[in-house]
Amino acid sequence: MKIVVLDRLTLGDDLDISAAEKFGEVISYDKTDADRVAEYIKDADVIFVNKVKLNENNLKDASNLKLICEAATGYDNIDLDYCRKRGIAVCNVPGYSVYSVAQVTVSMVLSLVNHLKEYTRATSDGSYSKGESANILKPVYHELYQKTWGIVGYGAIGERVGEIAKALGCNVLAYKRTPVENVECTDIDTLLEKSDIVTVHIPLSDETRGLISKERIAKMKKTAILVNTARGAVTDEKALCDAIKAGRMAGFGTDVYSVEPFDMESPIYEIKDYDNVCLTPHMAWGTIEARERCFSIMLENMEAFFSGEIKNRIDLK
Repeated sequence: MKIVVLDRLTLGDDLDISAAEKFGEVISYDKTDADRVAEYIKDADVIFVNKVKLNENNLKDASNLKLICEAATGYDNIDLDYCRKRGIAVCNVPGYSVYSVAQVTVSMVLSLVNHLKEYTRATSDGSYSKGESANILKPVYHELYQKTWGIVGYGAIGERVGEIAKALGCNVLAYKRTPVENVECTDIDTLLEKSDIVTVHIPLSDETRGLISKERIAKMKKTAILVNTARGAVTDEKALCDAIKAGRMAGFGTDVYSVEPFDMESPIYEIKDYDNVCLTPHMAWGTIEARERCFSIMLENMEAFFSGEIKNRIDLK
């Protein structure tokens, strides 16, 4: 059996993937350009993939292909309809990054709420040492206690963030397609209007693309902070950046972008140095524990498939 890893570096070069060798020959590519995908997978029985787009154009000649193992929970890079038509099984890895993403999400919120960028600069640039006061208390910052924290997408990650928000004394609102009893659920517009903090944890789909639109961003409080650790395209990035530049939003943090990495033409690039902006390079999912968990589940998915079991099969949905 031949296993082809198309974008090894997205898992981190410190992650040991040698355990896959017990299933067969492993051919690993650090990255794969779009025009090389078909060539690399033409003899593959199994594909391990994270970000590379797989569709009819590059899958049609992979006659041996039986299984695609997505190294993530999201799978918008794979044409599921074509895979179903071809009888190619597709598995994802749900739940592996819950603690990692929640941790980074809350870290971003706390950094923005507490103006840590500005306060740490006051000590690192010497202005605090040269001053005459024992304290620097500007810019003014606020407690999260009794503030409203809105969570867009209340799956495993959203629920974990909600638990932390409640522990910080926040009132939690959630937008969830199927309401649950353990949190106050509301529609997306009401959530955006009422929330002091908004965090986004919803998968990207045709229904959620552009969900946080220009019109909805305009409904938010001017004192609100929004953090996105889901998918960049769930938001209107230009509208968010315009709101930051115009002072219509107190803070913006994101780990995800509609184009990754974002380039100099992106509206994100124009605000990258703003004090009330926190940008990270799609790393929220990637603690070493989460990556090890992810790869372990990928191997379990593959073993289950070749044993005739159904495990994390998204092509069957």
